[in-house]
Amino acid sequence: MIRFEDVSVTYDGVAEPTVQGVDFEVPEGELVLLVGPSGVGKSTILGAVSGLVPHFTGGTLRGRVTVAGRDTRTHKPRELADVVGTVGQDPLSHFVTDTVEDELAYGMESLGLAPDVMRRRVEETLDLLGLADLRDRPIATLSGGQQQRVAIGSVLTPHPKVLVLDEPTSALDPAAAEEVLAVLQRLVHDLGTTVLLAEHRLERVIQYADQVVLLPSPGAAPLLGPPSEVMAVSPVYPPVVGLGRLADWSPLPLTVRDARRRAGALRERLATPAPPPVRVSTPAPAPVAGPPRRARFLRKHTPEAPAPQQPAEVEALTVRRGRIEALRRVDLTAAPGETIALMGRNGAGKSTLLGALVGLVEPAAGSVRVGGAVPHRAAPRDLVRRVGLVPQEPRDLLYADTVAAECAAADADAGAGPGTCRALVSELLPGIGDGTHPRDLSEGQRLALALAVVLTARPPLLLLDEPTRGLDYAAKARLVTLLRTLAAEGHAIILATHDVELAAELAHRVVILADGEVVADGPTAEVVVASPSFAPQVTKVLAPQPWLTVAQVREALS
Repeated sequence: MIRFEDVSVTYDGVAEPTVQGVDFEVPEGELVLLVGPSGVGKSTILGAVSGLVPHFTGGTLRGRVTVAGRDTRTHKPRELADVVGTVGQDPLSHFVTDTVEDELAYGMESLGLAPDVMRRRVEETLDLLGLADLRDRPIATLSGGQQQRVAIGSVLTPHPKVLVLDEPTSALDPAAAEEVLAVLQRLVHDLGTTVLLAEHRLERVIQYADQVVLLPSPGAAPLLGPPSEVMAVSPVYPPVVGLGRLADWSPLPLTVRDARRRAGALRERLATPAPPPVRVSTPAPAPVAGPPRRARFLRKHTPEAPAPQQPAEVEALTVRRGRIEALRRVDLTAAPGETIALMGRNGAGKSTLLGALVGLVEPAAGSVRVGGAVPHRAAPRDLVRRVGLVPQEPRDLLYADTVAAECAAADADAGAGPGTCRALVSELLPGIGDGTHPRDLSEGQRLALALAVVLTARPPLLLLDEPTRGLDYAAKARLVTLLRTLAAEGHAIILATHDVELAAELAHRVVILADGEVVADGPTAEVVVASPSFAPQVTKVLAPQPWLTVAQVREALS
């Protein structure tokens, strides 16, 4: 169904090919997973299938890519629309209409399908993806995860023969991700749809793949094979595979169920020593290293340090969006040096809570204080000294023409030494060139740049909304190291995330929201071990022992 024949892609202004030597075939009715570190060209390969590369992106494509017998060099994306459905990393760039139901119908209207067929398929898709209650909602009012489901649904309704998905579960909570992947599996098994997808959260998708295509490094030829064989040599792998490597299991397990069946001996070895603590105790408050860079995405240089205050205090907070009560009597306090993970299903109110802390959302009731200030009433010049936010869409913080210019502006705004921001970029995601335009970066690379921009000023309170979206495991490990350092220096960190592995690795506390209310708040080990939805893979494999990460197990066995 999809055939790559010695394909290479070189973008304008770039000396070396982004991908080269790509030669593999995706048979009809298979789900093939594309894996590799950030920036190796996964999105380029997906774009070549839909015709976006090179017709939209520019550059030079050598070799041949065919989809259902159509050569993408001679067929533009609109001429492939009836056979290829594409969902990119950014769902907002995908939308054409204003409401959920209209968006689901738009693709079918473009193909001239009959109204009765359109109506039936819209209803089917609303049910498949759990969108029935949102059918009349404006897309702009949806959470990031809800928008992701709408984007996926809009390409399912025309019933394409090929689905191309870039990070399809990146903004979804664990339950919603399982629903979407179950739908994809049903399309593959029952309808013979061919699916090619790239995903960094391999713990969610690896068990569904028929084959895996590994891009080990930029410009390297891909490796194609069964999932267990590829995971044995892959530089990126999920925790369950990491546990299998540590325990020397062969073949490597791809699911929690497979790992649990083999884990008896490992549990016995781990039964004697007690599990190490999830993290060191919260450090004592430390002097703030410098003012944060932005509030309300506004750059201001304010060298004066604020008076020491509790980084975040939320009492009985209620927030309304129209007739919807997005938050209801929420209490939350963040101490210096504490890292808190906000978790919960899509639309639970996590991003709204972060917005209230940075002054983007005005409370309907209750109070919010950040470093002693009321965020929605504080002047940006004052607020910027107290809090920094990295939003779900990192492009909101990036407006310079090159990475070097963006970093230079960040250094100047923060009053930091030249090269401070650039060093953070290199630490988070090495290999980004100074002359690269931010729009040419992958989603993960843009996020790394936005994180570096905000972290340059080392804000006393750091808010991150889905900070690992688009990051591979190595980049996520570097982010964890950096955030631990900030917490050890006394900075409070609150992150909204669906990444249960990140919460297990980093957070002192986990707060779970549901329908705008706090339903759980406590130490990470207690909250996630008790939750089947939010427990990390290692916890599920080694239960009832309370281990959270592969690193903990490795330390106990050493």
